[in-house]
Amino acid sequence: MKIRLDKYLADMGVGTRTEVKRAISKGRVSVDGACVKKPETKIDTEETTVVFDGQTVGYTKKEYYMLHKPAGVISATEDAREKTVIDLIVSRKRKDLFPVGRLDKDTEGLLLITNDGELAHRLLSPKKHVDKTYYAKVQGIVTQEDVRKFAEGVDIHEKKLTAPAVLEVVKSGEVSEILLTICEGKFHQVKRMFEAVGKKVIYLKRLSMGPLQLDETLMPGEYRELTEKEKDTLCSVEKKQ
Repeated sequence: MKIRLDKYLADMGVGTRTEVKRAISKGRVSVDGACVKKPETKIDTEETTVVFDGQTVGYTKKEYYMLHKPAGVISATEDAREKTVIDLIVSRKRKDLFPVGRLDKDTEGLLLITNDGELAHRLLSPKKHVDKTYYAKVQGIVTQEDVRKFAEGVDIHEKKLTAPAVLEVVKSGEVSEILLTICEGKFHQVKRMFEAVGKKVIYLKRLSMGPLQLDETLMPGEYRELTEKEKDTLCSVEKKQ
């Protein structure tokens, strides 16, 4: 693929188009060993070697990161007042990354960050029914009756009941601990499901999305690139659904 040099560098996160153009005009960029000062120079993303300030800048089309989202950070690409999940991905090569789906500001856990729009669309499509598993602490005693109700679907004040969900009681008490697997992604869904049975979620963490499971070695705020196996599994499984 052939694109302009300034777009190439901007795509790779070197700077804004304006900043990149200024750097090119100052002779800070070389293409295949020759200094280039024209931002409009067309280059081949597959064949050309681009060097910026002595560092080779490889062109990456798709990026995939597993983020352990911490509480207090919003699931957005940018915000004038709040820190976003994209702000946490400091090693990103491209500027077109976005979170696949959303976790509430106070919710922790697995969040996929990518620039693969097609993959994101399929993972989030209501028709795909991609399972998502959460761990939660709930104010109130979670009972087997709650397990039954969740399996049948509960009324969260929408046109339809929620789709059947698998609720597992890890610990039942004044503060219960549960695992919940749902196949939808409605607004505040887990919290609203427990409110429907008279209880309140006081802590929520997503553990998995489809075959992708949160790396237990990642602390809140940490991230890593997906392994090739994880990428292949994630893509292949959701395409079959």
